[in-house]
Amino acid sequence: MIAVVKNSATTEQKEHLISWIKGQGIEVHISEGHDYTVLGLIGDTSRIDMDLIASLEIVESVKRVAEPFKQCGRKFHPDDTVIEIGNVKIGGGNFAMIAGPCSVESHDQILEVATSVAASGATLLRGGAFKPRTSPYDFQGLKADGIELLLEAKKVTGMPIVTEIMNANHLPLFEDVDVIQVGARNMQNFELLKELGKTGKTILLKRGLANTLKELLMSAEYIMAGGNSNIILCERGIRTFETFTRNTLDLSAVPLLHELTHLPVVIDPSHATGQAKLVEPMAVAAAACGADGIMIEVHNDPLHALCDGAQSLTPAQFGEVARKVMKIREAING
Repeated sequence: MIAVVKNSATTEQKEHLISWIKGQGIEVHISEGHDYTVLGLIGDTSRIDMDLIASLEIVESVKRVAEPFKQCGRKFHPDDTVIEIGNVKIGGGNFAMIAGPCSVESHDQILEVATSVAASGATLLRGGAFKPRTSPYDFQGLKADGIELLLEAKKVTGMPIVTEIMNANHLPLFEDVDVIQVGARNMQNFELLKELGKTGKTILLKRGLANTLKELLMSAEYIMAGGNSNIILCERGIRTFETFTRNTLDLSAVPLLHELTHLPVVIDPSHATGQAKLVEPMAVAAAACGADGIMIEVHNDPLHALCDGAQSLTPAQFGEVARKVMKIREAING
């Protein structure tokens, strides 16, 4: 259930209403908008008299919410959420370019990639320290050492860092990480999501390779139910019967998610296609359909990359993609 409170309501009146609702054993999620305040009532609202609340002078309207994703739904929070990561903003018209290698491999590699993508307009540095691999014999990442190398690259470039977590037990290693990525394989690792909900970290939540948008939003709801609303959603392609690409990039997810949720949405064309030659057209398309950012894998030597070299761009190629993406954004924003 949500109650829309008029702008004319005083702070004292709002606090009195919120106190009364909480007294009924109901949690209240408060969203302050430009034109009104939305109170999201969470819990067993069957005991709440809708007509009584609607009759209050300060209340504009009351209605029940059918969607199970309450806190991340746009009905609870009509205005776009803007995530601030250092001096970087994403959402609400702010666009982020996240770039870096699939795996952090060495000191020289990550510094070379970081400085090059920063020069081309990247705003956040991505790099895998813990790598979930289909084969147990593939490179699994440098783990804690990889995070240290990312932090060193951050000192050099000033870019906030994004890296993936595999296990809640690793959280102490992520204390200085700016954005914790939850990969597609862990999108429904609910125990991990609960732990991330207790942190104040920004979470980049990737859609599972065979999950619906509703399931993605319910996973975001797990994090928000723990008290953490700093979430970025990521469409990275889903598994279909198509075999020419690694996955099938669902660009329709962008406008649909923007309709359903206030959270920012980014596109990962690298994992979606699995082919470097397809990254540019899909990145441009992502910008055209209204994505709040893109995440692209960049490697200084893709042919010898320890992970996903086939879908990685060179720094020069990323620079060209970044230039075209910004042109598209200028065009659609007038």
